[in-house]
Amino acid sequence: MRRLRFLLRPGWLALAVVVVAFAFMCFYVLAPWQLGKNTSTSHRNDLIEQSVNADPVPISQVVDADGFAPDDEWRRVVAEGSYVPDSDVLVRLRVIRDQPAYEVITPFQVQDGPVVLVNRGYVLPVQGTAPPEIDPAPTGPITLDARLRVSEGSSRQPIEEAGHLQVYNIAPQQIGPAVGIDPIDGYLQLDDGQPGGLGLIELPQTDAGPYLSYGLQWLAFGIMAPLGLAYFVRAEWRERRKAKAQDIADAAPPTPTEPAAPEEPVAEPRAQEPEFTLPTRKERRTAKKSKEQSAVRSANDVRLADRYGKNR
Repeated sequence: MRRLRFLLRPGWLALAVVVVAFAFMCFYVLAPWQLGKNTSTSHRNDLIEQSVNADPVPISQVVDADGFAPDDEWRRVVAEGSYVPDSDVLVRLRVIRDQPAYEVITPFQVQDGPVVLVNRGYVLPVQGTAPPEIDPAPTGPITLDARLRVSEGSSRQPIEEAGHLQVYNIAPQQIGPAVGIDPIDGYLQLDDGQPGGLGLIELPQTDAGPYLSYGLQWLAFGIMAPLGLAYFVRAEWRERRKAKAQDIADAAPPTPTEPAAPEEPVAEPRAQEPEFTLPTRKERRTAKKSKEQSAVRSANDVRLADRYGKNR
């Protein structure tokens, strides 16, 4: 514990708290959020794919006064009954093919059954954000082919604007009291070519999206953050140990050293004396001859000197 005492300093303590909080968010908030979206999207895609190949069934088989099961969403149903007149509601802030739009909701009285909201399709605004003139729903008994949809959560309160009741979500518990009806939880989305249908709202793409990879990335970040902190702690600890060892070495007194022994003089080698040998007979004759020649040259030099007066 003494080795890691520096972690209790404010800077390192704050960093450790941030890393722990980030790892907690990765494991318990961010990764579950993305993985949960991947699970719900995959489940939605499975329901859509099953409904494409399934035959429609009478609405009375899957819908009662309390609504329908969540696993029946996107299921194709046939509903007989009639629209409730003068009860259209516009859903604001919708986007269709990257364009702002309104969706039109009209209550539908099922024959011998409950009232259910019907999404008749979309209309595009005119003159900025003003809704266009909306074709009224047909009157009298009709038969609809539609898909079951789970209701959206309510948020902001309905408003009256441009002569229409407008809402922000398809929430039966909010729309019903506003128009004076008691619909079931959930609504119907019309297929193409149905009575009262407007712009067709297409099925969403059955693509799981990037949610799985995002969730795995957050898990990886949650693992890497503590590992990174541990790496920097170890590096800091090693540097502190090295600096402490260097400080101890610098503070230690110098160690006395023994005086070096004097170097012994190196004796110079003696010059080798030449060996004495007796001259040979030939060498004696040569030396005698050289001596006689030297005497003759000296006598000649004397005579020449007397002749030219050098000795006068």
